Amino acid sequence: MGTLVSFHAHPDDESIGTAGTLAKAAALGHRVVLVFATRGELGEPVPGVLAEGEQLPVRRSAECHESARVLGAARVEFLGYVDSGMMGEPSNDAPYCFWQASVEHAAKRLALILEEEEADVLTTYDDNGGYGHPDHIQVHRVGARAGELAGVPVVAQNTTNRDWLLRGMKGLRADGGADFSLDIPDDPSFGKPESEITHRVESVEYAEAKRASMRAHASQMGPDHFLLAMPDPVFAMGLGTEFYIVDAQPNPASAPELWTEVFEPLR
Repeated sequence: MGTLVSFHAHPDDESIGTAGTLAKAAALGHRVVLVFATRGELGEPVPGVLAEGEQLPVRRSAECHESARVLGAARVEFLGYVDSGMMGEPSNDAPYCFWQASVEHAAKRLALILEEEEADVLTTYDDNGGYGHPDHIQVHRVGARAGELAGVPVVAQNTTNRDWLLRGMKGLRADGGADFSLDIPDDPSFGKPESEITHRVESVEYAEAKRASMRAHASQMGPDHFLLAMPDPVFAMGLGTEFYIVDAQPNPASAPELWTEVFEPLR
C-alpha cells in the first residue's frame, strides 16, 4: 500500500480536479490523505443552504470530511490559513491569508504531515494554480517546497488540459451531442497546453464518486451547479480523465507502486 497526500487551497477543490485520482487510489487499496490550506472562508454559499447562525467555514470543514468519506480518504487536515479571495481583491493583503504566508513556514507545516504519512505521491497545482487564483498559486509554491523538505518521491501538479477539453467539446458539437456546451475561457492562463502535460489518470469508472464528492460540498455546489447539471456522457468526457505535470521523473527503482498503478504517461 502506498500513500497519496493531496494538497488543496479550499474545500471543494479536491472534488473538481483530483477526485477521480483519489477515488481510484483508494479503491486500489492505497492510503489517501486530504490537506487544505484554508477552510474557504470567502466562498459564496448557495442561497438558503446555511442554517441560521451557521458559520460558513465550519460548514465547509464538515463538507471536507463528507467528501473524504465518499472518496475513501483516510485523513483530513487543515493548515490553518485564511482564504485570500480572488486575485486583486483587498483580501489578498490580509496578513493572515494564505497568499501572504511565508512559503517556507507553510511548507514546514505541510512537510510534517508528509513525513508522518511517509507520502509516496503529493498532488499540488500547476504554477499558475490552474486559473490564476492566488491561493492555488501558493499551493504550487508551498507544495513544491514541502515535497523537497519531506523527500516525497513524486510531486504531481494537477492541471486542466486545455487542448483536450477543446477537442472534446468540438467533437460533441460535431456529433450533434447535445444541448449542453461548456464555455472554456479563451485565456492562456486557464490550464496548460497538452505539450506541457506529462501524465494522466483515467478515472471514468469513478465518475459517480466524483459527483458524490461535489455534492458533499452543498454550500458551494447546488443541484443546478453547471458541473452537477452536466449530462453523464459530458461529465465523463470532461471530468473523467485528470491531468498532471511532473517536472522530475522518479527513478524507476524507487517509484512507488501507487505511482505506477494510478498515473500513466501522457505520451
